[in-house]
Amino acid sequence: MKFKRFLAAGLAASMIFTMTACGTANNTQEQAQSETQTEATATASDYTYDSVVSSIDGVYENSVIDTADMFTERDLTQNADLTEATYFTVSDGQNIEITEAGVYVLQGTAANVTVKVECADDSAKVQLVLDGVSITNESAPAIYVTSADKVFVTTTDGTKNTLKVTGTFVADGDTDLDGVIFSKDDLVLNGLGTLVISSTDHGVVSKDGLKVTGGTYEISTQGDGLKAHDYIEIADGTFNISSDDCIEAKDDDDDTIGYVYILGGTFNLNATDDGIHGTTYLEIDGGSFNINAAEGMEATYVQLNGGDVTINATDDGINAAQKSTSVSCRLDINGGSYDITMGQGDTDAVDVNGTLNITGGEINITAQWSFDVDGQISFTGGTVIVNGEQITTITTQMMDGPGQGGPGQGGMAGGQPGDMGGGPGMGGGPGGGRGPWG
Repeated sequence: MKFKRFLAAGLAASMIFTMTACGTANNTQEQAQSETQTEATATASDYTYDSVVSSIDGVYENSVIDTADMFTERDLTQNADLTEATYFTVSDGQNIEITEAGVYVLQGTAANVTVKVECADDSAKVQLVLDGVSITNESAPAIYVTSADKVFVTTTDGTKNTLKVTGTFVADGDTDLDGVIFSKDDLVLNGLGTLVISSTDHGVVSKDGLKVTGGTYEISTQGDGLKAHDYIEIADGTFNISSDDCIEAKDDDDDTIGYVYILGGTFNLNATDDGIHGTTYLEIDGGSFNINAAEGMEATYVQLNGGDVTINATDDGINAAQKSTSVSCRLDINGGSYDITMGQGDTDAVDVNGTLNITGGEINITAQWSFDVDGQISFTGGTVIVNGEQITTITTQMMDGPGQGGPGQGGMAGGQPGDMGGGPGMGGGPGGGRGPWG
């Protein structure tokens, strides 16, 4: 099955609250031990598992990432079941430690508080419900997951929740903590509210996988916005991110993992480096994207099957580069709309270190260099417009911007050896492409 469209919709300080195996009146051991049980009782919303199932139909038969059963019902349920929830009001310097499965509601405003999830049961599923909570720390994550099967961070409808780290992160033994939300295990972000994150390093970090299925995220960081080792999978949500890499799946010690899959959502990404980065694969099946970055999208294998994408870049717009030793370098464009505008200099709108295949979609490029392709090119469908002119052929390196040699922007037909302003290039705009220079 493939998705067809995106979805609408202290002792450490002064005191530690510890949830032990005894539990409380509002938290039984049986509750949330099984995701299947919890899913069966999860509060319904307009954004449910059934609505996802009804949209599964097949975007593209040759998708590089298998999306079947990617999201569970609980992943996609945006309202938490609070029937047996435990409530906490955060207080300055008072850490909260959670040691067993359950649903925990966080409220209030405080400084220097860490909500730590450390469950001995490796099958435990913990749901942290942010209900108008605000935490500002100097050197530690606001949420720190050391052990659990999966942790959900869910924002309640209509609330604004703020998590900040304002100083330098301090390591936890051998663990270099570097995210406002830092998890060693699988992490899911969802909900119907807003989460504001500010960080001197990264925003959300998962040393395993990260899923986002709903909610609004305002993220401003000096490091990466959303960062995971194994994968990032996004079904929906609104993302306003200003970071180094806005969305990145990468493991510095293993280049065979680290993919990004996006089904839908609204993305406003401002990056000093990459808007979206995957080590192995990047697959986009839907969504609306406005990306301002050095490189808009990058992975070893990039597959674009849908979506409405606008990219303003200063290096490469879409880059399929050999980041992984286990994946062939390739760019497939099978559908969607792409408006790419490049800055001046040594920039490429589409840079492929391997194979380029275009079977559909609408690509509108404004650039001096439109395509830089090292391998084979197949252009069998879709529409490609370069600097206002539709092209029917793509060559390995196409210079299409205003000429830099010869009189005026048009240059002399064919140009002179050494000039860069020859006659009309293939699909080029005024000024043409390559004459017989160099």
